[in-house]
Amino acid sequence: MKYIVIIGDGMADYPLKELGNKTPLEYADTPFMDYIAQRGQLGLVQTVPEGMVPESDTANLAILGYDPKIYSKGRSPLEALGMGVELKPNQTAIRANLVSLSDNGESYEQKTMLDHSSDEISDGEAKILIESCDKFLCKQGQKLFPGVSYRNLLVYDDAPEFTDYTRPHDILGRIIGPYLPESENSRPFLDIMKASFDLLNNHPVNIKRAEKGLKKANSLWFWAPGKKPVLPSFKEKTGLEGAVIGAVDLIRGIGRCAGLDTPKVKGATGGCVTDYSAKAKAATDELEKGKDFVYIHVEAPDECGHKGDINAKITAIENIDEKILGYIMRVLKSKGKEYKLLLLPDHPTPISIRSHTREPVPFVVYSSEHEKANPDLNYTEKAADRTSLFIDKGYELMDYFLKKED
Repeated sequence: MKYIVIIGDGMADYPLKELGNKTPLEYADTPFMDYIAQRGQLGLVQTVPEGMVPESDTANLAILGYDPKIYSKGRSPLEALGMGVELKPNQTAIRANLVSLSDNGESYEQKTMLDHSSDEISDGEAKILIESCDKFLCKQGQKLFPGVSYRNLLVYDDAPEFTDYTRPHDILGRIIGPYLPESENSRPFLDIMKASFDLLNNHPVNIKRAEKGLKKANSLWFWAPGKKPVLPSFKEKTGLEGAVIGAVDLIRGIGRCAGLDTPKVKGATGGCVTDYSAKAKAATDELEKGKDFVYIHVEAPDECGHKGDINAKITAIENIDEKILGYIMRVLKSKGKEYKLLLLPDHPTPISIRSHTREPVPFVVYSSEHEKANPDLNYTEKAADRTSLFIDKGYELMDYFLKKED
């Protein structure tokens, strides 16, 4: 038996007037998702525990079977692992976004958060800007590392406690002053953020971006600090050899921390535009190599949600359906393989608010050996809510998925 988990990051949503009061999932053409919902087990799962922020690290830890209240140490240390940065006990990892702030001569506090992703800046451009910031702004014991696109990392030796941060994707279109860190401990972080604007706003990379009509990546934004995490081995927990297929360092870091392989996939960007087919092929390649389990993470719906782009989110969902779910089902059927599928978002990223929420998300478990008959169901939030299946503790979903069926 092969086990495949497909995560459409942020795929769940609220009904939208523009779509006739349907969600993007309801509106999208998803024949393969609907097929497994009609022949599998459809329900809702609470991936983010009460009292915890609905971030991807929390939700994906839960989906993989790790209680976030026990194992979550912050997303940045997991991203460090994904980047190959080994943290020492005295080091803190902090996410360093390259964000786009308004550029109208106002003070730093009066600037507006235009884009948390700087128009999904390329890896190469981001690397140049991060290396400039590291060279000119970082002091001894501080080191910036380039990551994927806007997602970069600060590693800080013996860092002061930093708790009054704001997630940049939560304040899109807002003046940043009320959301800047204010405590004395946070002063080193705020100083670098302010200095980074002076360094980056007229950097040659950003001058060229502006000439192309792209937003400038003109400031660092620090958030989500944490220490080195430790997870029990996924193989020891489940007996399964597995791999994680994903573009972003956070997901790759969770995989590495759990002892799962994390092959790099050419063309996987972590953005709205990514190579879905390459991810699907990478997953089936891992199964062909003898892996029992693959965990496929697709960031695109989440990024489209943050941007408030309805059409792009619908397209992302349809691409996951056809180019990942459909491809994998066709390949495994052609090879005569028995398999189980688990499909779900990690959390909602509603278009209307352009940020994460912690409502339960729809999941479906499908077994090629034990097809059921639910012809009236489709893979939507409303259909999942109509079923009686609800898993309150998200970290119990993995055991539910892996259990043998009668």
